[in-house]
Amino acid sequence: MPGPKATKLGHALAKGLGIKVERPIAYQDEVTRGESVFSSDDTWVEEPPHTVDALRGLVPTGKETVDYLISLFPFLQWIGRYNTQWLIGDLVAGITVGAVVVPQGMSYATLANLEPQFGLYSSFMGVIVYWFFATSKDITIGPVAVMSQLVGGIVVAVGKDLPDVPAHVIASALSIIAGAIVLFIGLIRFGWIVDLISLTALSAYMTGSAINIGVGQVPTMLGQTGFNTRAPTYHVIVNILKHLPGVKIDAAMGLTALLMLYLIRIACSVCAKRYPRKQRIFFFLSTLRTAFVILLYTMISWLVNRHRRTKPLFKILQNVPRGFQNAAVPEINITIIKGFVSYLPVTVIVLLMEHIAISKSFGRVNNYTINPSQEMVAIGMTNVLGPFLGGYPATGSFSRTAIKSKAGVRTPLAGVITGLVVLLAIYALPPVFYYIPNASLSAVIIHAVGDLITPPNTVYGFWRVSPFEVLIFFVGVIVTVFSSIEDGIYSTISISAAMLLFRILRSKGTLLGRVKVHSVLGDQVIGQDHHQVVGPYGSIGGLDNELSARSVFLPLDHSDGSNPNVALETPYPGVFIYRFAEGFTYPNAAHTLEHLVDFIFQNTRRTNLTSYPRPGDRPWNDPGPTRGQLKKIANGTLSLSEATGEDESKPTLKAVILDFSSVNYLDITSVQTLIDVRNQLDRYASPNVVDWHISSISNRWAKRALVSAGFGYPTDAQDGPHQRWKAIFSVADIGGRDSAAAQAEREEAAALGVQGNAPGSSGKAGPGLDIEEAGSSDSGNEDLKTKSPKFKGVTIHGLNRPLFHVDLTSALQSAVANVEARQSHDAEVRPDSLTKDVSGKE
Repeated sequence: MPGPKATKLGHALAKGLGIKVERPIAYQDEVTRGESVFSSDDTWVEEPPHTVDALRGLVPTGKETVDYLISLFPFLQWIGRYNTQWLIGDLVAGITVGAVVVPQGMSYATLANLEPQFGLYSSFMGVIVYWFFATSKDITIGPVAVMSQLVGGIVVAVGKDLPDVPAHVIASALSIIAGAIVLFIGLIRFGWIVDLISLTALSAYMTGSAINIGVGQVPTMLGQTGFNTRAPTYHVIVNILKHLPGVKIDAAMGLTALLMLYLIRIACSVCAKRYPRKQRIFFFLSTLRTAFVILLYTMISWLVNRHRRTKPLFKILQNVPRGFQNAAVPEINITIIKGFVSYLPVTVIVLLMEHIAISKSFGRVNNYTINPSQEMVAIGMTNVLGPFLGGYPATGSFSRTAIKSKAGVRTPLAGVITGLVVLLAIYALPPVFYYIPNASLSAVIIHAVGDLITPPNTVYGFWRVSPFEVLIFFVGVIVTVFSSIEDGIYSTISISAAMLLFRILRSKGTLLGRVKVHSVLGDQVIGQDHHQVVGPYGSIGGLDNELSARSVFLPLDHSDGSNPNVALETPYPGVFIYRFAEGFTYPNAAHTLEHLVDFIFQNTRRTNLTSYPRPGDRPWNDPGPTRGQLKKIANGTLSLSEATGEDESKPTLKAVILDFSSVNYLDITSVQTLIDVRNQLDRYASPNVVDWHISSISNRWAKRALVSAGFGYPTDAQDGPHQRWKAIFSVADIGGRDSAAAQAEREEAAALGVQGNAPGSSGKAGPGLDIEEAGSSDSGNEDLKTKSPKFKGVTIHGLNRPLFHVDLTSALQSAVANVEARQSHDAEVRPDSLTKDVSGKE
């Protein structure tokens, strides 16, 4: 809370600027003034939150700063407990993934229009750097198909404008800039930004990209040439069909390799189901199928081409340099950055989408939680440091992560083992890589991306949940096929955002009605305690027992799918309960309240039809009776209600109850709109004033906003000497009904022979109020009265805000009680008003 000096300084500054500082309205009635049994020494009055406290909360404390620095290196939390069992699991998983990442890394480098060794460089840096910053034990960072395809397109596009700049220089510069952006987002802990990307957009992006990549690799697998394989997917399909007569012997190395990859996987899957005890063996056999197929076809290629190295029978990988030949400080300048700056948004999105989605998914499967912000730090550091060894943009891989998880990985340190395998390949295996067939590498890519396609059964599941989002899914896939991966990503994200914005803008609240319900187990009615059986349903002890019934509130139009045979009661004539649907902020404030006002106008009538003294005072859009009708009204042959078309059977507006259970924040627009509607309805109900009750407020700043607008306390309290506002509060027992203290007091009362009430079941309760359970009135035993047990209760909301309620039931009780009190007061003051009609005639 701000001190007196700060307050004085603020008031002086406000006075100098001509700002009229309004003191908080301290509502008082007989409760807060100490005129009833509610008051006590510890009366609680709710204070609004202060801006300075909120600003102070944004400044991290020393402990929070230390915790933040430690959180940047999650390995510090578990490295000290590393043990032999973890090491064995990490060795198995690391070696297994290493055997997969080597051929995949070289394959994906060709997708990026780079030489194969750059895929190995990226693979090494990804697994070596990641474990320092990882919060996921399963993720493997390295080259992936979609990112490589995207980098390949960027390299080609930028290369047209900068033909003198090598492709790997462009790719390295892109990696550093995109990685720095992701690293910054992670350091400021804005990892929640990935939640703006829906699952539909992610699925469409992965499916469309997989089709795009798979189709683009078919020409290489078949040995076709003479057309652009990076053109839109449908163009590539057409050209593949046109060039089928030009298929070369590469097709034998590609198609058979692809077939073998699928046959091995299917065979291992079938055998694992047939022989459950050997399931783990078949898993490793299936995992190593990529390495096995590459080695097999490399051997075949060596046998065929060892005597024709200069003119091989089919395309082979040829020279792969040993070691880190491109290790150097990356070349970055304004010219290169300008060349790919327009591609940075989609690059950052692709870096984040697949990685965060995969890490969250495997975290849920393996029962741990990842930190999206810290994962961004890991991705950013990998892509910033990777180019120093020649790497290009890398992110989490779905296929390698699945393999790593199933292989029994225990900690992120398994990445170091994978890095050693890649390092061995970089220095020891380049001579072997010379004979790898390009067609077989394309088969590996097609086989890998096939798992990224969303299966039809999953799409059907989407349809069952949200049909419109399935439309977004297909739009994303179609745009990717007929345009590019970038356009597909932008289209799905844009449509998803538009759908979200439309739902917020056009959201409408719900008018609620009340119905009394019982909890029934079999044919027995259950009381407040689930162990308490009141009686058979429909009996005097069951259905007719009001103590076993409770009020629930359902939409009047049954839009929630509730049984339409349930007859909902209007809470009270002229009292309306309104529940917000999608929050209450500036995009939907006007539309939401228009729905409320329209419903009120349709179901009520104006309180005073003669509220305009002269005809010219009436608004232009409410012309009222004609001159002829006015003469008939004066003669008594026509009532004012008949002339204006008002239905006298409709009630007048008395109170509005707002359910804020879905509202967590209020802005200036929403509060001003609420004020305007209040003024509009006050004019409609004139000369009465509409009571506004608000329930289920979950945010102190929302309360402050409402109080500043005049909500939370009655505006017409103390209207006259005979009118008292009925302040109804929700009171909670301190310690609880089942506490040991309460039980001890009940036992003491029983020992004294006192017929007491249950705690909180009767009597008046206020803040700090001791509720006395007295004995029978005719006992006259003062000793019993002094020893009778007491139960202390406190109000849930502050006494200075009687129109804020904990739930709809208490809000409705307060609204009805005060409407009836006002009617009783009006009857006492103006008893003749009940004998007059709305026209004022006797």
